[in-house]
Amino acid sequence: MFEEWLAGFPAWLVLGVGLGAGASVLVAAVFLAANRWFPDPPAETVGESDGSLRRRAEIRAFLRAIDEPFAERHVVDGQEVAFYLPERRVAITFDAQAYFRLTNAESDLHVVLCEHEMPGHQLGRRLPFDVPDVRRRRGSGADPVRAAFETLGLPRGAGEDAVESAYRERVKEAHPDRGGSRDDFTRVREAYTTALNHVEE
Repeated sequence: MFEEWLAGFPAWLVLGVGLGAGASVLVAAVFLAANRWFPDPPAETVGESDGSLRRRAEIRAFLRAIDEPFAERHVVDGQEVAFYLPERRVAITFDAQAYFRLTNAESDLHVVLCEHEMPGHQLGRRLPFDVPDVRRRRGSGADPVRAAFETLGLPRGAGEDAVESAYRERVKEAHPDRGGSRDDFTRVREAYTTALNHVEE
């Protein structure tokens, strides 16, 4: 039956399909042999991105600046957290799942979830205790809120809509993909966060 069915096709088609199948098997055999003789090196485990490492360094510097003892990559209630403040029972994590597991656990632990984009010096706003203003202690006599509004090109009393609109315009100019520098981009983002926290209601 198969031979009758096969006889219904032109000889050149049967020959072409047969040669194509044979060539495919040959190429597959070459790849399998090459993979056996020259195996790929084992994949290295991917570490943290530069951004994550930078945020950890910023938070580490901030905690040292406020003289707060901490442990890094500490396991608390079965969850690894980025930073743990043992004297205050505060866990700082970048992992949302760990945050929710620790928050739902019955304990006196205070958990802080940090976004990777959050500048390290802004951690103080999320901590459950009073934190000295580290930026002012460094000798910066200028008002950071006024400087934030000036960076966005706005007067200090601007509203939320004006801040968001000015941020969208300034971030387009400062973005590294559009010819701006990384420092300018970071400064505009930090100015936006500061200004948004101090808008007139």
